[in-house]
Amino acid sequence: MAMHTARKHFVKAPAVQSEINVTPLVDVVLVLLIIFMVVTPLLNRHIAVQLPATSDSPPSEPPPPQWVVGLTPEGRLTLNDTPVEDADYVPRLRKVLDARPRGQRHVFFKVDDRAGYGRWVMALDGARAAGAEELGVLTE
Repeated sequence: MAMHTARKHFVKAPAVQSEINVTPLVDVVLVLLIIFMVVTPLLNRHIAVQLPATSDSPPSEPPPPQWVVGLTPEGRLTLNDTPVEDADYVPRLRKVLDARPRGQRHVFFKVDDRAGYGRWVMALDGARAAGAEELGVLTE
C-alpha cells in the first residue's frame, strides 16, 4: 500500500491595510457642509437698533421730560416712579402721550430682573396701545 503524503496548503492571511479610507470621511464632511449652507441663512435674524447720534455741541433746548414705565420685582407698574394700577395704566399713558407732538412719543422701560417676563410684555403692549411710537429699555 502506498502512503500518500498529505500536503498542507497554507493560505496567506491578507495584509493589514494601514491606509485610512477617506471616502466615508469626505461623504460626512460634504453632508455637514450642505446642512450648514442651508441652516446659516435662517440664523440671520436681525433686530433693528437705532443708536443715538453723537455731537460735540450741547443741545440748544433741553429735551422734554421723558416718561419711564417701571416694573417692580412684585410686578407692579409705575409711571415716573408713581404707582399705577393695571386698569389705569393705558389711559394715563395715552393722556400723557397725546399731549406730545408726533415723533416725540417715546416711552422708556426700567424693569427689575426679578419681574416676570409676561408682565413686561403686557407693559410693552399697553404702551403701544396708548400710542407710543418708540420704546426704549433703560439699563444699568
